Amino acid sequence: MGKRKHPRLGQHLKGCCHELLCTRTKILIHGRPFFVKKQEEKILRVIAGENKGRTLRTVSSRLTRPTTDKVKETIFNMIGPYLEGGTVLDLYGGSGGLGIEALSRGADHAVFVDKAVAACRVIRENVQNCRYEDRSEILQLDASRALATFSDENRSFDYVFLDPPYAKQHLNRDIETMLKEHLLSDQTIVVAEHLDTVTLPEKFPDRLVRWKYRTYQGKTAVSIYTFQGNE
Repeated sequence: MGKRKHPRLGQHLKGCCHELLCTRTKILIHGRPFFVKKQEEKILRVIAGENKGRTLRTVSSRLTRPTTDKVKETIFNMIGPYLEGGTVLDLYGGSGGLGIEALSRGADHAVFVDKAVAACRVIRENVQNCRYEDRSEILQLDASRALATFSDENRSFDYVFLDPPYAKQHLNRDIETMLKEHLLSDQTIVVAEHLDTVTLPEKFPDRLVRWKYRTYQGKTAVSIYTFQGNE
């Protein structure tokens, strides 16, 4: 007696295979097929300002961790919510979401830095979609090289966003370098996004003090620094 086939089994397996192919990419290693999970592209948007609601592309990589819309909105509610001009430094640009949000809310100019080619490509595309080419500068450099370049050029910034990949956080070093090289004005606001397990000092030299601190669901924390007397 032959085996009886379940009438819905073929459809079920077909559906499972379709889902597998949609969420995984097939690669060949020594002629044998292997499936690896695709990196899903998160949907981010400009929260407020002249480009409110505009969709931003993100970088499909495990090395980048774009700031979520919820965290971004909270950050700008704490420091703004709208900016009266000024120059922005987005030191770990990723997709450029923080710098673009600042431009949308009134900043004059933004400098985006990221060492990854893919990230700079996505930042450029997002900047173009928001029509901020004439108000933006995109540099493919690592953070240390970028800060050294800014020092040589005697530049300073009014808003600094530090959102490094969690696995490679050097926030203390970055802030200390900016203070040492005089890259911050007396009115500068520094926003650092980091793991909630990372301990940042309440105070840096030259009167830079932690003004606000927030934690969010998951492992995200935000520390906002300003110079004493400007809180």
